[in-house]
Amino acid sequence: MKVVLQRVKSAQVTIDDQIVGQIKAGFVLLVGVADDDTTADIDYLVRKISQLRVFEDADGRMNLSIQAIAGEILSISQFTLFADTKKGNRPSFTKAGQPAFASMMYDQFNDALRDAGLPVATGRFGADMAVSLVNDGPVTILFDTKDN
Repeated sequence: MKVVLQRVKSAQVTIDDQIVGQIKAGFVLLVGVADDDTTADIDYLVRKISQLRVFEDADGRMNLSIQAIAGEILSISQFTLFADTKKGNRPSFTKAGQPAFASMMYDQFNDALRDAGLPVATGRFGADMAVSLVNDGPVTILFDTKDN
């Protein structure tokens, strides 16, 4: 699995001009699934994301987790994280998970974040979404479970 995490002051996702998910301070997660991903990948990501200390403490140091600030998560499915751009100018997405499997894993990932005590809003898997956010920092961190 691949996740792009962005620390945000606020964010929302709309589909057909209707807001389907929105948060205040927290993380926007762009989530990509490959066919060989497992629940162990989900467990790893949930542990890392829920404990990641990137919010400022009273001294202005990145020392607080999302749980410590009572932050929220906006999770967006993003198969294009698996784009292969080595050949030509048109990316290939053959490394992205098959839609049925990827959708199931995406749902399990979001449920696991909720089970960890985090409020999670989402877009809709496979939909054409418009995501807007106010970056905080900006702080952007990449996770790839193949690199853990």
